[in-house]
Amino acid sequence: MEKLSQPKKVIEFLKRSATQKFNARQIAESIVKAYPEDYNEKRKNPRFENEKAFITQIVAEIGSQKDQISKIDKHVFWQDKPRPRIYWYDPDKITGVLVDTKPEDEIDNNEIEVISAEGKLLSEHDLYPILIEYLRSELKLYCQRIDEKKSKNSRGSGGNQWLHPDIVAMQPIDKEWDELIRTCVKQGAGQSVRLWSFEVKKELNGSNARKSFFQAVSNSSWSNEGYLVSTAISDSSVEQELRMLSSLHGIGVILLNPENPSESEMMLPSKSRAEVDWQSVNRILVENSDFRDYIELVSTYYQTGRVRARDWNKL
Repeated sequence: MEKLSQPKKVIEFLKRSATQKFNARQIAESIVKAYPEDYNEKRKNPRFENEKAFITQIVAEIGSQKDQISKIDKHVFWQDKPRPRIYWYDPDKITGVLVDTKPEDEIDNNEIEVISAEGKLLSEHDLYPILIEYLRSELKLYCQRIDEKKSKNSRGSGGNQWLHPDIVAMQPIDKEWDELIRTCVKQGAGQSVRLWSFEVKKELNGSNARKSFFQAVSNSSWSNEGYLVSTAISDSSVEQELRMLSSLHGIGVILLNPENPSESEMMLPSKSRAEVDWQSVNRILVENSDFRDYIELVSTYYQTGRVRARDWNKL
């Protein structure tokens, strides 16, 4: 039997669940499970550190293949807004992308409404504990909120612009290692901890995407991993812009699901930096007491190899 191309696999999956809607990650996980032999060779690529990284690649491929999918079968639909994009199969209709027709210059970031599962209107500040829950449960990170109001502002008005990330995190990559390996890495000046930085926005649209992205570039420049986080991306042109900027500057993008944090999506993985920029870390630490506390906790882990859960994931 002829092996199906990936676009045809997507079509067959959607056709079997006609009118039901799925995001790209749900589709990717399903087709990989349905056609395991077709993906065996690709999964062996050493650039995929784990299964999640492999699935993330399939998710990205599905997004780039959506026009090809539509040409093969005119009954496949997708909807770009609100993000994440969703796909479905409708045997009674002919395909066409559903887009928001509101002109870009009419989009006002102050009008964006993000609603919780309980129907509560969420502010950007309300998104911080939701993001922390996702990072804690799904990525096993130890997080801390950085409050810019706790900075000394010793350089005067505007001196600390774009200096502070909203959330920082520690990833103790040696946590499950044998003690002998941990000792070898420490003595050899190897890396046992990775530091992460996150900038949070309610929505990314045509009027704020570039500014928000470069804010993340600025306040994440010290870290191993830097991310811009949002609950929605307004349309496909903004997504394309973010993909280009991410490729150039290495900042990743996470789509946060306020109703179900575990369903959040790492849409664009960041480009990992091998080393922390300790000079930049010192710059933030001198200004901000929250960041000083964060680095003190990281230092404690370096010295003892122990994490006290009550010290982390607080606001």
